[in-house]
Amino acid sequence: MLTIIIRAIVIYLIVLFLFRIMGKRQLGQMQPFELVLTLIIADLATIPMAEVAVPVLHGIVPLFTLVILHFILTVVTRWSPAISSFLSGKPVIVINPKGIDYNAMKKLNISVDDILESMRGLGYFSLEDVEYAIMETNGKLSVLPKAEKAPATNESVKAKVDPATIPVNLISEGKLMKNNLPVAEVDESFVADFIKDKAGAKSFKEVLVMTIDKNGSVFLQTKKGQRQTFENVRKA
Repeated sequence: MLTIIIRAIVIYLIVLFLFRIMGKRQLGQMQPFELVLTLIIADLATIPMAEVAVPVLHGIVPLFTLVILHFILTVVTRWSPAISSFLSGKPVIVINPKGIDYNAMKKLNISVDDILESMRGLGYFSLEDVEYAIMETNGKLSVLPKAEKAPATNESVKAKVDPATIPVNLISEGKLMKNNLPVAEVDESFVADFIKDKAGAKSFKEVLVMTIDKNGSVFLQTKKGQRQTFENVRKA
């Protein structure tokens, strides 16, 4: 039993390492050849875990072989558009100004319902709202809405806005993020006083989340309260 446990831990750590060096793509973002390699790796990893008679090395060698193959294919697809097209396919326009391209739909072996479902996932519920829709090589749908249906932007309405900033997390699920205090240019007493004055929280444990950005905008929510936003907060 101990042997099986040790083998499982070893294989798990190796597979985790291999996926880390292969990159951080989500399953839905993988190209076909990447998805195939991932499925094979997952299947190969289970054999030396469960079969004690199979040497661990016989499971490790194929895993590293497939990872090397992955890197080779990645380099080749970057170097040769033709090979990339063969392995991953090409983006296909499924909706154009004339409507749904029936031939493209049949070529991809998808239905109208598949297109409509993908559109809804992007926030478009009517074909009348879409100028172009492209089925990407990873199976995701990209949509270019009609000009009158496109979401308004600050640029389009000529609005003046403050520069975008990334909020710094100060409290997460009751824990003070001390390493983030210098980044946010605040100290612990500032955070403690703020949550007490604004939310009546006596300790950090009562706070679900608190963030602050460079513009002095604070997002605060206690575990039992509602979210609150405070603008132009003066830092310590």
